[in-house]
Amino acid sequence: METAYLLLGTNEGAREKNLQKAKELIEKDCGKIILSSSVYETEAWGLKEQNSFLNVAVSISTLLDAHSLLAALKNIEMQSGRTQTVKWGPRVIDIDILFYGNETMNETDLKIPHSFIAERRFTLVPLNEIARDFVHPVLKKAMNELLKQCKDESEVRRY
Repeated sequence: METAYLLLGTNEGAREKNLQKAKELIEKDCGKIILSSSVYETEAWGLKEQNSFLNVAVSISTLLDAHSLLAALKNIEMQSGRTQTVKWGPRVIDIDILFYGNETMNETDLKIPHSFIAERRFTLVPLNEIARDFVHPVLKKAMNELLKQCKDESEVRRY
């Protein structure tokens, strides 16, 4: 069993239901959810001219290897109605692998830890709630340290 940290986000349709459905499918297809953060409403990052997002961080215990987990999460996104749009554009559901244990991977389709963790408050705030002392395996800093040092000033508030 491996512990993976995921970030779920949605800004289209019934946002709360989108998150709930995604969590149910993660438990069915990927592994048991161990911890789940509060839901946070966050302004869009990257492409600002769109609806605000709801985000939640979860940790799961999984038997899947990282590539199989990614494939299962992409399938969940498709089952939930996600279609490919512009980069950082609106979406029914987005599920990112933030960490997979302490592993590091830098492949075309899979980068672990996720490349932008330290730059995004919408990731760090919910992640800090469930894993404040988890140490980033590359940056060698705990999530609470990364949050304090984050230069992103985007609004992130408990929903």
